[in-house]
Amino acid sequence: MSSSAPAETEPPASRSLFAGPGEQGRWLMWRAVGEAVTAAVLVLLVHDAESAVEARLVGEAAGLAVLGIVLVLMRRRFPAACVLGLAALMGAVPSVALLTAVAAYTATRQLRTPRQRIGVLLGAAALTMLIGAVCAPVLEVGSNLFGLALGAVLAVTTVVVPGLVGTAAGQQGRLLRALRERAAAAEEARRLAESESRMRERSRIAAEMHDLVGHRLSLVSLHAGGLEMALEKAAPELRDEAAVVRRATRDAMQELREALGVLGPLESDTGTGALTDATGTRADIEALVEESRGGGIPVELCWEGADLDARPARVRRAVHRVVRESLTNVHRYAAGAHVTVAVHHTGELVVVRVRNGVPPTRPAATTGLGSGRGLAGLRERVALLGGELEAARTPGGGFAVAADLPADPGPGAETADARPEAGGPVVADEPAGRLSALQRRAAGAVIGLLGLTGVGVMVLFGVLLVDRSRYDLAYERPERPRVGMTKEQVKQAVPADDEASRAAAAGREPPRPPAATDCLYPYASERPEGGRLPIVRYCFRSDTLIAIDRFTVPMVTEPHSGSTTHD
Repeated sequence: MSSSAPAETEPPASRSLFAGPGEQGRWLMWRAVGEAVTAAVLVLLVHDAESAVEARLVGEAAGLAVLGIVLVLMRRRFPAACVLGLAALMGAVPSVALLTAVAAYTATRQLRTPRQRIGVLLGAAALTMLIGAVCAPVLEVGSNLFGLALGAVLAVTTVVVPGLVGTAAGQQGRLLRALRERAAAAEEARRLAESESRMRERSRIAAEMHDLVGHRLSLVSLHAGGLEMALEKAAPELRDEAAVVRRATRDAMQELREALGVLGPLESDTGTGALTDATGTRADIEALVEESRGGGIPVELCWEGADLDARPARVRRAVHRVVRESLTNVHRYAAGAHVTVAVHHTGELVVVRVRNGVPPTRPAATTGLGSGRGLAGLRERVALLGGELEAARTPGGGFAVAADLPADPGPGAETADARPEAGGPVVADEPAGRLSALQRRAAGAVIGLLGLTGVGVMVLFGVLLVDRSRYDLAYERPERPRVGMTKEQVKQAVPADDEASRAAAAGREPPRPPAATDCLYPYASERPEGGRLPIVRYCFRSDTLIAIDRFTVPMVTEPHSGSTTHD
C-alpha cells in the first residue's frame, strides 16, 4: 500500500456570486453585507486621505467606487476578473486602492498555477498604469506622464505586493493540507500494517487451538460416546454420567468454534454461525427468536426501522452474534425467563437490546464447563466496529445486554484497536475546536487589518511623492517662457494657473503693465525663504506675452514690502 497523499480535488463551484469554491450556507449573505460596509468605509477613508493630499486626485469620478465595492464582493467567485476590473477602475479612481489590494490577495491565494498568478498580476498592473495615463488629462489631474507614474505607484503597492503575500499564504496553506493528508495516510498505513500483523497472529493462534485442542476434544467426545454405549448394558446407572461427559464435550467444541471465529479474520467466520446472505437481517433474527420459543423460552421481538440487508456484512454479523449469544445464555442460566429482543435501526446507528427477567425456577447447578468467553468475544467484536457493548444484571434480578453499532463503519473500523489509546484518531473536544476556530478567525481579521493599514500607508506615501513631482513630470519643457510667446505656448511651459498664488499676490503685487489685458499666476513651485513666497506673474496683451514679473509676498499678513524685477 502506498503512503502517498491523495490527490487534492477541486472543491465544487458555489452558486452564490459572493461565495468561493465549496462555500454554502445562509451566513454567506451576512458576510457579504459586512464586507460591503467595510469596503465602503475603506473607500471613504482613502478618499479623504487622498483629498487631503490633492483634491484633483479624486475629482468627480469618485462615484465609480460603488462599482469597486460590487467587484470586491464577487472576488471569491471570479478572482481573476475582479482583480483586473478593480485594477482598471483604480487607474481612474484611486479611492478603490485598498479594495484592489484585498482582491489581489484573495485571487493569488485561490489561483493554483504560477502562470495564472503571474498573468493576473502583470495584467492588473499594466491596466492600472494604462488607464491612469489615459484618464489623467481627461480628469484634469495632470499629463499622461503623471498618470503613468501614479498608476505605477498604485500597481506596485496594491497589486504586486498583496499578490506576492497572497501567493505565499496560498502555497503555505496548500503545503499544510498536503502534509496533513500525508500524515493521515501514513498513520492509516501504520494502523493497517499493525492490524494485519495482529490478524496474522490471531489466525495462527486459532489454527493452533483448532489443531491441538479441537483434536483432543474430538477424541474425548469419541471415547465418551463409546463409553456411553458400553455402559448401557454393563452399568446402566453410570450411563447418564457418560452422557453428561459427551454433551459437555460437544458444548466445549461449539464454544471452541465460536472462540476461533472471534480470533480468526472477521471476513471468515467459522463454526455453526458462519455468515450467509440472511445473517443479521430481520428474517434471521426472527428465526433465532422462533428457535428459542421452540425451546420453551418466551421471547418477544421488537424491530424498529428498516431491515439490515443493505448494511455491511460485518454489521449484520455482529447483530446476529449479539442476539444469538444473549439467547444462548438465557437457555443456559435463565431457562423459562421472559426475554425481550429489541433492534432499533436508524440512519446512523443499530441499537440491539436483549433483556431477560428472573427465571421461574432456579437453574440447575452448573458444571463449570462454561468458558466465559462469550460476552468478552462479543465486546471485542463490537469494539472492532467502533461500537459499544454493555452487559450487566438489572435491578429486578434479570440480565441485560445492550450493543450500539455504527450502521456504516468506516473502512478502518474493523482494523482499529479496541482501546482508544492504541492508535485511534484523537477527536478534539467540540467546544475547544470551536474556540480554536474562532481564535483563528479573530487572528486572521487582526492580521488583515494590519496588512491593509500597511498598504494604505504605502499608497499615501507613494501618492505624496508623485504629487510633489507633479509639475516636473507633467509640465517641464525644453523651451523656457519668453516675451513674445503665445498664451497657449506659455501654458504648456509652466504650471497651471493657481488660485492660491493669485490670492497671495492680490494687494501685494507690483503694478501690472498698462497694456496688459490678462495675467497668469502659476503654482509657486519654489520654496519660501525668509518667510516670503516667491511668485512669477505672466502678463499678456490679447494673446501675446508682454511681461514676466518675479516678486515675493509675505507668508503672513504684514505691511506690503517686496522687491520687483522686470524681464
